[in-house]
Amino acid sequence: MSDSKEKPRNPLLEERVSQAKVVRKIVFFCVLFIVILGGILAITGYNYIKNALGPMDVESEELVEVTIPIGSSSSSIGKILEEADLIRNGTLFRYYVRYKNESGFQAGDYALSPSMTMDEMIIELKEGRILQEAELIFTISEGRWLEDVVTVIEKETSHSEEDIMAILTDQEYIESLIEMYPMLSEEILNEGIRYALEGYLFPARYDFIDANPAIEVIIESMLTRTQSIVDELASEIEESGYTVHEIMTLASIIEREAQTSEDRYLISGVLYNRLDRGMMLQVDPTVAYALGEHRYMTTYEDLEIDSPYNTYRIVGIPIGPIANPGKDAIQAAVRPQREDYLFFYARYNGEVIYNETFEEHNRTLRMYREEWVEGQKQEEAQE
Repeated sequence: MSDSKEKPRNPLLEERVSQAKVVRKIVFFCVLFIVILGGILAITGYNYIKNALGPMDVESEELVEVTIPIGSSSSSIGKILEEADLIRNGTLFRYYVRYKNESGFQAGDYALSPSMTMDEMIIELKEGRILQEAELIFTISEGRWLEDVVTVIEKETSHSEEDIMAILTDQEYIESLIEMYPMLSEEILNEGIRYALEGYLFPARYDFIDANPAIEVIIESMLTRTQSIVDELASEIEESGYTVHEIMTLASIIEREAQTSEDRYLISGVLYNRLDRGMMLQVDPTVAYALGEHRYMTTYEDLEIDSPYNTYRIVGIPIGPIANPGKDAIQAAVRPQREDYLFFYARYNGEVIYNETFEEHNRTLRMYREEWVEGQKQEEAQE
């Protein structure tokens, strides 16, 4: 007869073991479900992308005419192609172009077919097989005021200055542009801003198939070009801590002050140094813009003008751009060359003199202001 005793049952332990088995089953089925779901999504996603990259209608013999404006970003091109029913998804086009590192798309009018794949359309757009040559060509120089841009458009087209300005100041139209262009925000509608689109009309050469395109077509071609630059610098703008509008405002000041690329980045560094210290920017082009007059030299009386553009009276970045900057100035606004300078003086001949202290800056001002005044007197005497 065995003297071993049967171990007593432990209901609590048995219950825990049973619960652990149930939990393991639940975890197993959850993991299995996730794996199956992930597989389904992967297959579905792959098929969707494969389908989206293929032709809309492989048997189509139709040709669809589309216009790609100058400076169009991949995002805007994708939107144009999607709206023309040439591709299924404009956003996918943008990401696909970025993935393949494609660039160099040519502006113009194209005849594309729904039977073409996305890759075939990319080739067409890069090789620039346009339907017609440009009938209208004009150039907007860097650093021009919006009013100067209007003068160029009036001269090169049959549109009157009044009609152009009417479009550029139409509140409803501007609000529609905010919906179209991510770079535009409600900041451009702030009370006190002279022109909502000042700073956003990109300076460049513009070619149009139509000899007299609509004013809206011209404006949107310029905005599209600016948007493409902003898109390129999106991550750097975000890292700067400033809004797109503030960066464009800084870029416009840089454009008006500097004549060389080297000075653009150095001046940007001075502006950032002053902003970091809570100093007023105190740059003369903002005063000239507040006065509404192109001036090289401002008087002490001018510096007192009450305006949200006057950086001698406000701290920080003014209410909006004071000119239309080029790409290099916009890049400089997010890539400042940081030195110890807190002051600079831009001479009429393009030379820029940098100083670290107010005393040094004052000596520079006295020297070159007197030189400039003397030069003005000599010019007047010769006249």
